[in-house]
Amino acid sequence: MDLLSALRSGASVFAAELRPPRAELATAEGMDAWIDTYHAVRRLTRQGTYVFLTDSAVGAKEEDNLRHLVTNLGNDVPRERIVPFLTSKHSLEFCLSYAERAHQNGFPALVVLGGDKAVGPPRSVDHAWQLRALLRDRDHTLRLGGWANPHADPERQVDYLAAPTFHAEFYLTQVVSHHHADEVSRFVRAAAHRGLALPGIFGVFFYRSANARTLEALRSFLPVPIEALTREFAAGATPEDVCARTIRSLMDAGARHFYISNLPIARAQQALATVLEKVGVTA
Repeated sequence: MDLLSALRSGASVFAAELRPPRAELATAEGMDAWIDTYHAVRRLTRQGTYVFLTDSAVGAKEEDNLRHLVTNLGNDVPRERIVPFLTSKHSLEFCLSYAERAHQNGFPALVVLGGDKAVGPPRSVDHAWQLRALLRDRDHTLRLGGWANPHADPERQVDYLAAPTFHAEFYLTQVVSHHHADEVSRFVRAAAHRGLALPGIFGVFFYRSANARTLEALRSFLPVPIEALTREFAAGATPEDVCARTIRSLMDAGARHFYISNLPIARAQQALATVLEKVGVTA
């Protein structure tokens, strides 16, 4: 089942978001990192988990995720369970070619984002919906995903999602925590009140520790409840405990679908399975 069909099926979807190796890694180091990534993608997709692969997620240039996937995964990995990211922080020619390659190689869906304006190369378009509009004009079969931010004004966010210019069949959200449950609840209520039919997948970050330096660095890219997380880890919570609390809390707030970011690549499948077991659900 492809991602959009799963989102519309009525059951919750739990996906993993993985980062490709950084482009500046030395050849041997980069090859080892890609081998770990391939193993993680294979294990996750074979157990039925959908996998998102980022594109320069935190400003650092990452390897061409699509090229490596096509070259190295072979035909034994279900393409319908892999959803690459494409940001507009490339030339327009590259973006159009990327979407065409994704379609030709059997990937039915693509998440198209603007990309962080504060770091890395400039965007080729001002807004991600403009790039999605160009891609939609060229290919009506590729399922496109957009972006929403539950931390922002919920009515304004629903305006964006409901607009005919959004050009997407689903959307992902900025990372949220159980400490942001009220914001998620307001966003979900606003979407329901407006009758928004577009399925959304809420981002959950797998915090591996309460290392102050790491959390401060992460705060540059996403809302991090540093003080609350520090208290949880100090009280003996494991990374899996914290992640499971977030998913359960967001489900109680009305969220249905989730992607888990920052899973440890070498044991991504095991970590995700442990989290979902603590939540009381299966992937």
